[in-house]
Amino acid sequence: MLTRTPHLFDDATRVTAGDSRWQGRTSDDYWAFVGPFGGATAATILRALIDHPERSGDPLSLTVNFCAPIAQGAFDLDVRLVRANRSTQHWCVELTQGGAEVGALATAVFAERRPSWSHQAAKFPKGPPFEQIRPFPRIKASWANQYDFRFVEGETDFRAAQKQPPGSAFSKCWIGDRMPRKIDMLSLTAMSDAFFGRIFLVRGELVPFGTVSLTTYFHADAADLAAEDISRVLAVADANIFHKSYGDQTGALWSPNGRLLATTTQIAYFKA
Repeated sequence: MLTRTPHLFDDATRVTAGDSRWQGRTSDDYWAFVGPFGGATAATILRALIDHPERSGDPLSLTVNFCAPIAQGAFDLDVRLVRANRSTQHWCVELTQGGAEVGALATAVFAERRPSWSHQAAKFPKGPPFEQIRPFPRIKASWANQYDFRFVEGETDFRAAQKQPPGSAFSKCWIGDRMPRKIDMLSLTAMSDAFFGRIFLVRGELVPFGTVSLTTYFHADAADLAAEDISRVLAVADANIFHKSYGDQTGALWSPNGRLLATTTQIAYFKA
């Protein structure tokens, strides 16, 4: 009998249920320069919520505040249903390690989506098909090497000298798992943080950088994603300002069929 090897992403975001706390573990396969890839942490938190027996509906929004460095190894997730009504559930999750202070604090809203009037005002950012674009080369951060990036615009050059004047913060690229995996709520969450720091593009160099707060809004539910049946998204990202050590970042993830699946915004720290 053939056995199916679990995808590295599913291993990295695996959770174990406890009485009042859930447990997860960081993955070397999804490690950034000085800590775990924030998108993997966010997806692990969302998995605990999706797997929770009291969960109802599909993710509508997820905010993760990264409060302190997360070390390699195990962590606990204290999952709490704060409020629920007929249409929505509001959740709070605290990530701790070794009984220490909170390393990440998340809030999430789940919703029962019902048929309604629908209109997509945003326009699909067309570009060449995934297959016509060369893959982005591997870099030192292992998390990035788990993805197949195909840049249409704004490819990051980590070897370039500092740009004078500053360059554009905009990029457009296809993102898929390097080992193909069907897009679901968990991978969509991780990919909402898979944009390289905008300051790397603007300055043309690597600088110390880290996400402080990440919010993802979901515009499709699990049934919608299953119907799309895709393994990659077209992602656009931009920034508005870098000031006094902090900068924003905005993004949108589209299906190849032109459907807006998720939008995201974050505030990040930098040292430059």
